[in-house]
Amino acid sequence: MVRRNLNDLLSFVTVAREGSFTRAASLLGVSQSALSQAISGLEARLQIRLLTRTTRSVSPTLAGERLLQAIGHRFDEIEAELDVLTELRDKPAGTVRITCGDHVLRKTLLPKLTPLLREYPDIDIEFDVNYGFRDIVADRFDAGVRLGDTIDKDMIAVPIGPPLRMAAVAAPAYFATRTVPKNPRDLMEHSCINQRMQTSGGLYVWDFERRGKLLNVRVTGQLTFNTSVHIVDAALSGLGIAYLPEEEFEPHLREGRLMRVLEDWCPPFAGYYLYYPSRRQPSPAFSLVSSALRELG
Repeated sequence: MVRRNLNDLLSFVTVAREGSFTRAASLLGVSQSALSQAISGLEARLQIRLLTRTTRSVSPTLAGERLLQAIGHRFDEIEAELDVLTELRDKPAGTVRITCGDHVLRKTLLPKLTPLLREYPDIDIEFDVNYGFRDIVADRFDAGVRLGDTIDKDMIAVPIGPPLRMAAVAAPAYFATRTVPKNPRDLMEHSCINQRMQTSGGLYVWDFERRGKLLNVRVTGQLTFNTSVHIVDAALSGLGIAYLPEEEFEPHLREGRLMRVLEDWCPPFAGYYLYYPSRRQPSPAFSLVSSALRELG
């Protein structure tokens, strides 16, 4: 195939991965009509349909899937090699894509990366705030941030924060007419603020531990959220007991707007880790980001 058709192949790979001409056109910086013409021209030259188009979605045909598997990673390798070449410049450059939760982004990632961004103006960082478990390889992220015990074993994991503890909390007004729970089982008599897990779709089961004894509690209540910030707001409004990593409730605990219960049932556990594929050669920009985030001491 002649060299000028490589752009058409890149267009095909992008559309197939995104499942959308709109998103692919935005990523490539071209119009949807130009992108559609490029794909149609490629299909005409190959004399085979590569994409199935409907009014709602785009997906590769059997031939398209075979082509995607054969060449998609090649473009990834080219992009990675181009990123590595930036080490020959005076200052590293490039874009680093990270998927993470909102709280760790605000409290850990941005504070640690701010000095790096100021020192290296040619490094760009794109954050994807997502509470589900993204496939960072398939979704083409450089890295993700998760709690240490949830990371796949084939990933390189770098600690970026200290150990954490869970905290069960409520506003003082909530306990004005209710008994403070002394045992996790007592939560069954309370209105608790549930969390819907984006990955499984199920409700989060509150897990406690004391002196090696594990206890899981399925709580009930009037409210369910899939984001932690709204759980905190609901607790502050006196609408029930909430259960999240204790750092999510600072400074409300420190200033008395929330009170903690069952503290002796909440031991420390592994904190947040930056994780990325072991088989991927990190770019100089990503190496700097990883070093800036690494927990010291």
